[in-house]
Amino acid sequence: MREHVADESVDLVYLDPPFNSNQSYNVLFKERDTRPSQAQIEAFEDTWHWTPDTQHQFELLMTDSNVPREVAKGLDAFRIMLGENDVMAYLVMMTPRLLELHRVLKATGSMYLHCDPTASHYLKVICDQVFGPEHFRNEVIWKRTTAHSSAKKYAPVHDVILYYGKARRPTWREPRIEYEQDYLDRYYKYDDGDGRLYWRNSLTAAGTRKGSSGQPWRGIDIASTGQHWKFTIDNLEQLDRDGHIYWPPGGMGFPQIKRYRDELKGVSLSDIWTDIDRINPVGNERLGYPTQKPQDLLDRIIEASSNPGDLILDPFCGCGTAVAAAEALGRSWIGIDITYLAIALIEQRLNDAHPGIQFEVHGVPKDVDGARALFAKSTKNFEMWAVRQVGGRPQPKMGGDEGIDGVIRFYIDGRDWGTVLVSVKGGDSLNPSMVRDLVGTVKKDRADMGILITRTKPTKGMYETATKDGFYRWPGTGQEYPRIQILSVEDLLRGMIANLPPIHGTYAEAPKATKGQGEQLELG
Repeated sequence: MREHVADESVDLVYLDPPFNSNQSYNVLFKERDTRPSQAQIEAFEDTWHWTPDTQHQFELLMTDSNVPREVAKGLDAFRIMLGENDVMAYLVMMTPRLLELHRVLKATGSMYLHCDPTASHYLKVICDQVFGPEHFRNEVIWKRTTAHSSAKKYAPVHDVILYYGKARRPTWREPRIEYEQDYLDRYYKYDDGDGRLYWRNSLTAAGTRKGSSGQPWRGIDIASTGQHWKFTIDNLEQLDRDGHIYWPPGGMGFPQIKRYRDELKGVSLSDIWTDIDRINPVGNERLGYPTQKPQDLLDRIIEASSNPGDLILDPFCGCGTAVAAAEALGRSWIGIDITYLAIALIEQRLNDAHPGIQFEVHGVPKDVDGARALFAKSTKNFEMWAVRQVGGRPQPKMGGDEGIDGVIRFYIDGRDWGTVLVSVKGGDSLNPSMVRDLVGTVKKDRADMGILITRTKPTKGMYETATKDGFYRWPGTGQEYPRIQILSVEDLLRGMIANLPPIHGTYAEAPKATKGQGEQLELG
């Protein structure tokens, strides 16, 4: 982020960082009947442990002159109090990221930090040190689910969203929500015969005033009653001309103000949100990402604290809900994630919801050297990236996987789908036995086809071995396809694709957006 996002360039940050939930989060993929697949891909481990790397990061924070002294002192106090455990490791991980987010925010910018009650109180202390306690705006409580049984304690049903401004006057667009129907029916029930329902409310308040609001009006000496008008005399006259004053029959009693139901702007939003439901487990919005938040939640945050054209940043963007919401609401955006699986999911989500959208992905291989660097850094991420280049679904590594790194589904008819097994070889040494192994696995698993992806150039003998396995005839048209196909990384980067029947969607499809259009901000 230091290299690509300039100081004070971001209008709004939303982050939902992973925390120690004692489970591995997985991405679930849509199978033939649209239900989540039993095969799950580990996208990241939502677990932090104190390691030598954590110790090193802590020491850097203690000695770096760019880290504010208050932040270092607060983190050191936490270490004394908590010791070297998972929570402390999480705080060490989060602190430099919060400092970076503070750096990139404009003076009118805001940060929303989404967390659960397990960590929110620790994070608030760190945020107070980074942003200043005077810039804390709200602790928003979002009821994310309905009550459910919980052993010997109250059912946990809410998340916490910590809202901070960069300075004292962050962008704020006064969000409002609709009044509850029971409230409207109870109070807005009066009708003068024109069909417009209204509520009658007092025009006076306790205490006398010397100004216009304390003067007699229409023969009523309000000061003699120990009260004053809520409006000046001129404003009272205007309200009466506009038909907003109720006069009791026979002149008995005080006049009242009429507040018409059709003129209501909505009720100001409180810091307890109970009107946004979690994502329906089988709803169209669900993409299969377990930590996915409803887009309505991100819509509310973005609309409250940014203007059209503003820049939104999500540094833990997961399946891209904040990015998708920003695009739909006409904001610019930057999304960051460390897994190629999440990046692939976001790409497909944006393309599904916004056909024709243009955006750029940074940090993925653009050439053979980039692919080599990725392989050296993470074999797992290289395999996931390679499988996605042919439209496949990465396969979890498990015993007996027989070298299969991904699966592709293709249509046969309305009820059945064919299977293509994908094997990725990232090493320098290649030989025909790798092709023979794939041929054997395809036959053993009763798959229809196989694809071998290599980081380096395949040998002539590998191509010859693949050719010997013949063709697969697709029942849809009778067209024949090579049963075993070999593609190098160089081939893929040149735009070559596998020769396959029509592919079934790898991920659950995102619904098309119906709102405005934003853009991805170009990184520096």
